[in-house]
Amino acid sequence: MIDRRLWSGRVVVVTLACLAAAIAAGLIGIVVGSSSLTVGDVVVTLFGGGSSGQQLVVFDLRMPRVLGGLLVGAALGLAGALTQTFARNPLATPDILGVTSGAALGAVAAIVLGGGSYAVGASLLSLGLPVVAALGAIGAAAIVYGLAWRGGVDSYRLVLIGIGATAALMGVTNYLISRARITDAQAASQWLVGSLSGISWASVWPVLVTLVVTVPIALLQSSKLDVGQLGEEMAVGLGVAIQRHRMLVIACAVLLTAAAVSAAGPVGFVAFAAPQIALRLAGSSRPPLVASALMGAVVVAGGDAFARGVLPGETPVGIVTAVIGAPYLIWLLTRRKNRENLA
Repeated sequence: MIDRRLWSGRVVVVTLACLAAAIAAGLIGIVVGSSSLTVGDVVVTLFGGGSSGQQLVVFDLRMPRVLGGLLVGAALGLAGALTQTFARNPLATPDILGVTSGAALGAVAAIVLGGGSYAVGASLLSLGLPVVAALGAIGAAAIVYGLAWRGGVDSYRLVLIGIGATAALMGVTNYLISRARITDAQAASQWLVGSLSGISWASVWPVLVTLVVTVPIALLQSSKLDVGQLGEEMAVGLGVAIQRHRMLVIACAVLLTAAAVSAAGPVGFVAFAAPQIALRLAGSSRPPLVASALMGAVVVAGGDAFARGVLPGETPVGIVTAVIGAPYLIWLLTRRKNRENLA
């Protein structure tokens, strides 16, 4: 039956600890910078105090970036938890299912073609880079879902088609970059790394609205996600409308990923690592949704604060998350292989 550990005291403690860590990462992110601010100054300013200069730095210069990092991380963490759970595979993330590469192709096409004399590129770029990236993510997800449909969608087939689609989309993206002018190729390559440097309040609101809409839907699917861990046949036997459930879960994951990537670019490995870290801390049978979202917020906001405060220059947060996530992926794959050999 449903794993009661998902609602255990340990899960609640881990979720609260992740919330506290996310708040701490946000405060540190506001403090870090050229202007000398202390945590006390930031707290006082946030509650309406502080000088006009401190208010300018906190609310206009640093708050959009920090809040954007928290929201982007939360969206990616929740999206990864949803896809990993319904597929019952820790490697099944939006990165694997083609969503991130679709957003990357849309953005790069707009940058490269829009920078030249191509009318289609200029038309795409006129919509705004975030909109084009979101359209690319949604379009790629629709194609993968359509190719995986055989009277229903099997999670294993969806992952395999997603891997193939990701490779194809990234191939087209690399081709566009190779044929672009140097300045356009540089701009596209910088966006593909994943960075919070260009986030403004206009970038924050779409991610916030997406989270407000999708989080309740995702939480309402939580019990069905639990039942799905027992297998498709068992879930159907217990009355779960499995295809509608999967469509809702995938739609939530796609919208969350599209919003996050459109705001900050493809910040790699967050959707993979955050749910797995939350899973191991909570000791549950699947990634806890809220804790995974909060852990994603910690990883992105904390990684950006570390990059700005410790690393030289303007290091994109995508590099930090890749350095954290890639070794973790290798460790997980090695650990799974060792388990299979022992079995």
